[in-house]
Amino acid sequence: MDFEPTQEQAMVRRQARDFAERELAPLVKESERTESIPREVLTKMAELGFLGAPIPEKYQGAGLDHISYGLICEEIGRVSASVFTTTLTVQVSLVGQTILQCASEEQKQKYLTRLCSGKSIGCFGLTEPNVGSDPASMETMAVPQGSHWVINGNKMWISNGGIADVVLLFAQTERGKAHRGIAAFLIERSMPGFSSKDIHGKLGLRASNTAELALEDCRVPAENMVGKVGDGFRVAMAALDNGRYSTAACCVGLSQACIDACTTYAQQRKQFGRPIGSFQLVQDMIVDMVVETEAARFLVYRVGQFKDKGAPHTREAAIAKYYASEVAVRVAKLAIQAHGGYGYSDEYPVERYLRDAMGLVLYEGTSQVQKLIIGRETLGIRAFV
Repeated sequence: MDFEPTQEQAMVRRQARDFAERELAPLVKESERTESIPREVLTKMAELGFLGAPIPEKYQGAGLDHISYGLICEEIGRVSASVFTTTLTVQVSLVGQTILQCASEEQKQKYLTRLCSGKSIGCFGLTEPNVGSDPASMETMAVPQGSHWVINGNKMWISNGGIADVVLLFAQTERGKAHRGIAAFLIERSMPGFSSKDIHGKLGLRASNTAELALEDCRVPAENMVGKVGDGFRVAMAALDNGRYSTAACCVGLSQACIDACTTYAQQRKQFGRPIGSFQLVQDMIVDMVVETEAARFLVYRVGQFKDKGAPHTREAAIAKYYASEVAVRVAKLAIQAHGGYGYSDEYPVERYLRDAMGLVLYEGTSQVQKLIIGRETLGIRAFV
């Protein structure tokens, strides 16, 4: 196995890193305060091909391999996990790639070109106020009515929900059928009966919009169903495999940001007449950060290779997401300790890294859910129905 990136992959990484440091880093503090990301950020990322990185060129994507897309996620996540959430794991992984995998050609032509160009923002409507880790129990209902489906229900904790133009939304079509009755729909904000309400006061990922979606007799054309009735659960699981890969890559980027911050600080900060990096216990913390981050990075690359080969990767994606997100939390905590009191204030970015890492642990399935998936794939026995 060759762990060296190709020349093209290395170029993509440099391009993403340059963009993140030049365009994103100066905006981070203000975006945290306003809880928003300027729309021009999406426009610039679209111009560089980032919003359609793994999408074929026929849909205005960049046609890059999945390793390259993972490198983009890592570099954007290294500077801003909020920007990553809004522009990559939701826009590209959960919505764009899922439309590419599961939608009709007409739906691909209509929506992918808009998403890749940044003309439309997408969101993924699965979680509900009473339904999180058990999507088969969703309460949102879709009822056929002539040439439309009428949808009623609520979705909760939806990243991009308050700014999205198009929603990949899931609804139950027949009570009691669990996953066998779920259908997926492409819903546009302009459709009657659709509304959203922003959620404020989050611990982390503050610049990334999060909202509750409300559907009150929302009329959706029948041709906007992705696949057929009963396909929705499969569509959602495919989307989450995509999201777990990109999120794991972001976690590696966040962990690397912690290492970079601690390396600089340990070289510059002096106590007892010498840099604190010369003390064994400080080096011990940084070494642990480096080793765990490198291990997480290789797990992420493995998933990218599986995706590039077109091989099943549910188990591998769950392993990468579980380990990389937990590593991000551990590394961020060590980074705060290495900075001492300064790490506890927003004078340095490490306190934000910890807050953001906690959000990355939760979405695309908590660590506990990832363990259940890994256990099921390993033992062939479900720990849940």
